[in-house]
Amino acid sequence: MRLRCAVLDDFQGVAVGSADWSVLADRVEVVPLREHLADEDALAAALADFDIVVTLRERVPFPGSLLARLPRLRLLVASGMRNSVIDYAAAEAHGITVCGTASSSTPPVELTWALLLGLARGIVEESHALRTGGPWQSTVGADLHGRTLGLLGLGRIGSQVARVGLAFGMRVTAWSRNLTRERAEEVGAEPVLTKEDLLAGSDFVSVHLALGERTHGLLGPAELALMKPTAYLINTSRAAIVDQDALLAALREGRIAGAGVDVFDIEPLPAGHPMRTAPRLLATPHLGYVSRANYATYYGQAVEDIQAYLAGAPVRRLP
Repeated sequence: MRLRCAVLDDFQGVAVGSADWSVLADRVEVVPLREHLADEDALAAALADFDIVVTLRERVPFPGSLLARLPRLRLLVASGMRNSVIDYAAAEAHGITVCGTASSSTPPVELTWALLLGLARGIVEESHALRTGGPWQSTVGADLHGRTLGLLGLGRIGSQVARVGLAFGMRVTAWSRNLTRERAEEVGAEPVLTKEDLLAGSDFVSVHLALGERTHGLLGPAELALMKPTAYLINTSRAAIVDQDALLAALREGRIAGAGVDVFDIEPLPAGHPMRTAPRLLATPHLGYVSRANYATYYGQAVEDIQAYLAGAPVRRLP
């Protein structure tokens, strides 16, 4: 009898076509699930008959309480090599192997710039007006050349964002708790002493920090109040780094020029969520990692992970 493998959150219906799953056909039945399962009861019911689960990024939490309700589960494959929503101790206690995949930092870098440029030049508003017979030119674009790009975080993604900013002729500043002058200067950025200095001095602020105890709520009402009224905030990292209520208030009251956001406190975003109607907001449905090449890596290596597990020699084990 073949094992059953569920592929979660295949919204676009592309998981099967992104890799060669046929190499598993004799031993594994692959079942893509296109609808997001938002609560533990729904997940427990839907996954009860599966031996393997492939989950996309950190969209679906796997706490110990859920893992205890999945007695058939033996292999959990997560895209990426870091996942903060899996209870690894519980997985081990229940005999569940957890494996990951590689993940490229290039797609979120590119989306960061898509959001930043879209905001700066009013692309959505102007395109909509042109297509619907609206006014010819209703916005005045914000310049990049000569302006200051402030980066919160200068790791794999932040450093690539910095290099693009320099190519646009921007001054690039950076801050994180552990950032050294040497690291900043490697990519042509200027380190600043505090996040407050960075926020007050930047025309564009982009978030590229990992979510943890020290970064949860890092940008709250007091921090957002330091930004210039002409400045823009971009967040393609994690929603919880920015206080969502404070951001909504800043947008509604026009205390910042705008925000580009790809991450939310609830995903998928409910129909009535205030982020759907917030002014001065350019929002995308967590597309940072969503690209053809990244999907080929995620699902291609998920197949490899399954093959290795079936051969008794799991690879890319997490944590």
